[in-house]
Amino acid sequence: MLDKLKGLQVIYEDNHIIAVNKPNGVLVQGDKSGDDILPDLVKEYIKHRYQKPGDVFLGTFHRLDRPVSGVVVFARTTKALIRLNEMMRNREIQKTYFALVFPRPSELKGHLIHHILKNEEKNTVRVFAKPKPDTKEAELFFRVEAELDAKVLLVVNPTTGRPHQIRAQLSKIGCPILGDLKYGASYPLLNNNIGLHCYEMKFLHPVKKEMISIKALPPKSFPWNTFDVSTYKNVNTDII
Repeated sequence: MLDKLKGLQVIYEDNHIIAVNKPNGVLVQGDKSGDDILPDLVKEYIKHRYQKPGDVFLGTFHRLDRPVSGVVVFARTTKALIRLNEMMRNREIQKTYFALVFPRPSELKGHLIHHILKNEEKNTVRVFAKPKPDTKEAELFFRVEAELDAKVLLVVNPTTGRPHQIRAQLSKIGCPILGDLKYGASYPLLNNNIGLHCYEMKFLHPVKKEMISIKALPPKSFPWNTFDVSTYKNVNTDII
């Protein structure tokens, strides 16, 4: 387990929360594959770093899909977990994603509202323009940031947290995420990864009550290396 911790990038930690930059391909929640999950790696990191005996508490209040990289925040105390869960329900946590798509959207800025139906057996969602039985509303804002070599960099702010929301909504408007064969991409990426990265989470600290912004740069590998690193560092994440 300690060997696996060498690749764990911790980007924020205090006594109440800890955040990491999740690599593509790592699970946040266990599945039938039986592969290691991110919470167990973070627990092992805390146990090793602070020499904690026994079990380590770690609360999960949000997730990223396996092929998605980026910021994942965990609660280190039950008090923090309760408050973070409440903030998620009240949509008080702002998330900003980078998405690499092709082709470019017809508009340079967009506001998408769809209605999503989850298929649990296939682990996919269907997207509808109007409400249907059992659908849930999905809303996001996006902006075209850059374009190069048949790759378009979008900045995306989802205001709801539906399963596969960004992937499915962008596909619905004819702009699938690179590598996302499940939602219409034309070619795969290495290790079944996709061009979607959670760049920033901004929220009121659950205990300190001060606004914090936790950011993580996307991978340095293809297709993210199409754009210069400064492109990502200098992005204005406020769309709404």
